[in-house]
Formats: sequence, C-alpha cells, structure tokens
Amino acid sequence: MILFPNAKINLGLYVLNKRPDGFHNLETCFYPVPWFDILEIIPAEKTVFTSSGNTIPGNSEDNLCLKAYNALARDFYLPNVHLHLHKKIPIGAGLGGGSSDAAFVCKLLNKRFELGLTDQQLENYVRPLGSDCAFFIQNTPILAHEKGDIFTDPGIISLKDWWIFLIHPPIHVATKDAYQGVIPEENRKPLAEILRTPVENWKNELVNDFEISVFKKYPEIEKIKSLFYENGAIYASMSGSGSSVFGLFKNKPDFFPAFHVYSSVIINQLS
Repeated sequence: MILFPNAKINLGLYVLNKRPDGFHNLETCFYPVPWFDILEIIPAEKTVFTSSGNTIPGNSEDNLCLKAYNALARDFYLPNVHLHLHKKIPIGAGLGGGSSDAAFVCKLLNKRFELGLTDQQLENYVRPLGSDCAFFIQNTPILAHEKGDIFTDPGIISLKDWWIFLIHPPIHVATKDAYQGVIPEENRKPLAEILRTPVENWKNELVNDFEISVFKKYPEIEKIKSLFYENGAIYASMSGSGSSVFGLFKNKPDFFPAFHVYSSVIINQLS
C-alpha cells in the first residue's frame, strides 16, 4: 500500500508560557499543504525501514516511521513489513514532515490490518512520538493548544482556492535555539478571533512568535518574507520555528526571479 504524507504550515504561533515538564504551552493553527512524501508498506520477512530522496539524518532504527510501527506492535499483532519512505518534504523546515510520516504509518497499518482504531485512539498512539504527530491523524485545519497536540475548532478556516508559494531556504534552524530567543506572553488576542477575519487583515495581527529571534539570526529568512509581500502576497509568514516561509496569494503567483536560487519550492492551490 502507498500513501502520501503531506506537510503543514502554521497560521499564527503563540508561545504562551513554559510548562513544568520543560515544554512550552502554545497556540497555533495547523493547516495541511500539498507538499508530499511517498510512503510504501509491503509484506516482508523482517520489519525494516529504508528511505530514498532527501537524506534523513540518524540511524534507520530511530526513524519515526519505525517507532510508529512499534507503538502499534506493542498492543497488536502486526506482520513483518518493509517500510520505505521517499523523502521529499524538507527536514527541519517547520513543515512537520517527520511527524506526518509517523502518523501516516499508523493510519496505513490501521487500515491495512483492520485494527479498528478511531482517530482519537490513533492520536494517542502517535502523541508520544512528537508534538505535531497527532495533527496529521485528522489532517484538517485545526487549532492546537498545550504542546501543539490538543485540538479544538476543527475546520476553523478554509483557504480553498488560495495559492500558496512556499520556500525552504538552505538554512537549518534548531528548535531549541529558536525557543531561546522567545519571550513567552499570555493574554493575547485569541487566534480564533483573528482567523475568522478576512485574510487581508492578517498581516498586522497574525504573528509567529519565533520570527523575531529567527529573523535576527538569519536575515535571509526575513528577506524571503519581505519579498513575498513586495510581489503581491496577501499574507506571509514563517512556518513553525523555521526555516520555511510561505506566502498566500489570491491568484497563481509568478515564480519571482529573486527566488530562482532556491531549490525547495512549491507553488500550489490549496484545498
């Protein structure tokens, strides 16, 4: 069986406060976007994980896809399988690619071996694997809270027929470093209130708290955001803790000459 795990962007991202467990409480809106990996699962004599495409750092035994398989195998009998991932979503880009892969493994196994797990049960299985993983089970626009894995307001916003221009520059932003430059702030205007206004109003209200520290260290990322606005974007933002930046356009945007230097780019219509 073959599935196509997709990426996500963040529409707004508040860092509210630090939790006793060392993580931070967040508020954000996850939105699925059409940038895909390719995941195949076939019967095998021994359960293994292999990959192609973009290089995935670390040992294959530590890959989230294999961890997702093992999470279900602890509670269910699963035949041995060969998990193969063709990696196209950039890694460490704020797009949730690894989390999506893990979630799609669980969804595929649930369907293929008729485990009968509900979405909520699948979310509980993948939640320990990473804060973004649970989003990709329902894979619909949704508000995320706490560590980014507690959800409200599914379908809160639709950007159907809007065009997204998304760039991943060759810059790696370590999540730990991004957090070090953020000053948590509570009592903010609720994201839900902002998202329910026209996209034209978002520029000055819908913020990503990581941008201040990341832009200071990596001015090239801020430049990409500025270029989007200079070339007609209605809204532009960094996704997650970076380094990907996206612009939203009402009509299909041109491939601006200034962006020809970047190899990791998508221009696609949202659904």
